[in-house]
Amino acid sequence: MPVGNTAFSTSVFSVDVAGVGCHPNPVTCVVRGRRGPLSVVGQGQSITGDIVIIRPGVEHHIICGEGGLSAMYLDGARWISPGTLAERLEGRLGELALAGMKLDSDAQRELRERLNHGQDRLPRKMSAVLADLAAEPMARMNQNELAKRLGLERTQALRLFKDSTGMTFRQFKRWTGLQHAARLIVAGALVRTAAMDAGFADTAHLTRTFKHSFGLTPSQAIAGLPTIGGG
Repeated sequence: MPVGNTAFSTSVFSVDVAGVGCHPNPVTCVVRGRRGPLSVVGQGQSITGDIVIIRPGVEHHIICGEGGLSAMYLDGARWISPGTLAERLEGRLGELALAGMKLDSDAQRELRERLNHGQDRLPRKMSAVLADLAAEPMARMNQNELAKRLGLERTQALRLFKDSTGMTFRQFKRWTGLQHAARLIVAGALVRTAAMDAGFADTAHLTRTFKHSFGLTPSQAIAGLPTIGGG
């Protein structure tokens, strides 16, 4: 029986930096300047606004002013305009994004529903798999276990997983681990501890993956952490 897309996680991070380097977001991301507009630049485009939604998988960098930026990562959310790098969010969508960045779960849910308009909902078995992966990033679920839990042949299970999430099974597992590591770092954990707890081979592996996904190294992010949670 179909269920809603509530199994997907939403992560919010804030950092006081002048900008972030070139990187592709693994998932749909909404960013806002903490004390003024920011600019998202890439693919020959430059979009400036107070709140901007960025398409996943496209190389870009971000320029922000004093106070840095906040970013909300929406796992599984569908991109509304696939022909563009990014768009300003205004009106009701902007209000929902701002409230969502303040950890209003109802606003996050409504924003997802608006972004996912017309999309199929997740099958119950897939929803349970995603919830378990997000809750336990160290769980060593493999492709065969995924297939067994979904009641499908392995290739069919992997295809359904990508259709449901927009990511391969391997990419999604790496992304959930990376988010877990980022949360540990925000909470004050050492980078090497975060790497180990999130299932990365070593600190260098986490650093490479972190920079590729966020446009910052863990040490650069840590330097901006005094403002985390504010604004």
